Amino acid sequence: PVFFKTMLQWINEASAEEIRQVARDWLSDGRYQLDVLPFPEYQAANKGVDRSKGLPQVGSLPEMNFPKIQRGQLRNGIEVQLIVRPALPIVDVAIQFDAGYAADRGIKLGTASFTLDMLDESTRNRSALEINAESERLGAEIDSGSNLDTSTVYLAALKQNLAPSIALFADVVRNPAFSSEEVERMRVRLLAGLEQEKNQPIGVALRTLPPLLYGVDHAYGIPFTGSGTEESINEMEREDLERFHNDWLRPENASLFVVGATTIDEILPLLENAFGDWKVRGDRPPAKQISVVPLASSTRVFLVDKPDSPQSLILAGHVAPPTGAANNIAIEALNDIVGGTYSARVNQQLRVQKQWSYGAFTFMSDARGQRPWMIYAPVQTDKTAEAVQELLNVLQQFQREQPATAAELNRVVRNNVFSLPGQYETNAAVLNAMLANQRFARADDYVSRLAGQYQSLSLEQIQTTADAVLHPQALTWVIVGDAAKIRESLEKLKLAVVQSMDSDGNILP
Repeated sequence: PVFFKTMLQWINEASAEEIRQVARDWLSDGRYQLDVLPFPEYQAANKGVDRSKGLPQVGSLPEMNFPKIQRGQLRNGIEVQLIVRPALPIVDVAIQFDAGYAADRGIKLGTASFTLDMLDESTRNRSALEINAESERLGAEIDSGSNLDTSTVYLAALKQNLAPSIALFADVVRNPAFSSEEVERMRVRLLAGLEQEKNQPIGVALRTLPPLLYGVDHAYGIPFTGSGTEESINEMEREDLERFHNDWLRPENASLFVVGATTIDEILPLLENAFGDWKVRGDRPPAKQISVVPLASSTRVFLVDKPDSPQSLILAGHVAPPTGAANNIAIEALNDIVGGTYSARVNQQLRVQKQWSYGAFTFMSDARGQRPWMIYAPVQTDKTAEAVQELLNVLQQFQREQPATAAELNRVVRNNVFSLPGQYETNAAVLNAMLANQRFARADDYVSRLAGQYQSLSLEQIQTTADAVLHPQALTWVIVGDAAKIRESLEKLKLAVVQSMDSDGNILP
């Protein structure tokens, strides 16, 4: 049981030369054997299948059955939602805070991610090693993270160890120590991740496009990766993390969600013991500036130079209605037809027909406020400008002479409806649905009504939605590639003045 100490000693005492020697010994040319055998002769079975009738018919498919949500409340006002799923002796718990990357606006970028990453690195009662050892002993897993709007801490616990697992979970949430030693160690990891992110075209694009769409004063006008900048991470102090925790990770800004083998009568006392005495401060968390943003008045094109890049990454976008919009299902279906799936028009054109890309898609990042609708298309360098023009053609033709067809809508509806039962088979999936319901102010039966909403869609709805949501003339384009090879052809498109930009989003002369 204590052999892990020996393993840790081996790791701590290993030298660079020893690792190099192991690599020389074992990662050298090895023995390779290729056996080439003749193909056996196959023939159809004589009985069992009547091939004269063609492909066998698909039988009836299971219907979506989302469990009922039960509710409770702790004495300090924290709301508790529960879905009972007794099939496995496991309980998943999440506490969600109205915070997220958007809470970084006005403070050092990356604070939300840094703070959430630090929660299980030590508390006022336990060191990082003690948290890890206790988690292993209990068979529990604790994780944390943020998205654009919320910050969440998760617990996966064994039913038999539920009480001590929740106690450990609460200590991580409520009492992070933000020790200087752990902060410095985390800083190194985050800076390394940031460097890697900025060397990947998709990372560069997701860092630079949102500030262009929303503006620097908007809560969403930040890198959508949530990782901040080298400057902000280097300047981050433990006081910044403590302040974020005090401002945002507090009981009046929190909700608890539970899925698994427990009951409301069992779980409420455990959560009460762990969180019920968490004092409400009375003041309000800082406000996030999530105002309505107008569409860009014209096309904009920005070029991030990546010399000798073997391909160009095209990312374009404009603002679209929030995820919680009343017609969200129509918006999702529209996106699936235009570019959200392999069989969608964008991918069919750029990959299947033109063979300029391994895959091109359109997608949206969930958001409480206006979300970005984006095009993602990595293409071969010498077809960058042609691909931009082809993407515009697809969008413009969809809105004019080539609207959605009945076959396209039927394919999207069937795909979404038939896949629903399988999407919510795990506790984690059900838990995430509950978190999304709260984030976007949805009713408890939102998931149960999805099939009916998809099946009621019409071509008229899709086209009306396209007219309201798609705006090719207002796209902002961020193209990452070898500027020496692609700038001239992009300028010849005459979409807009091609502006140079660095990987941090700074406009260059």
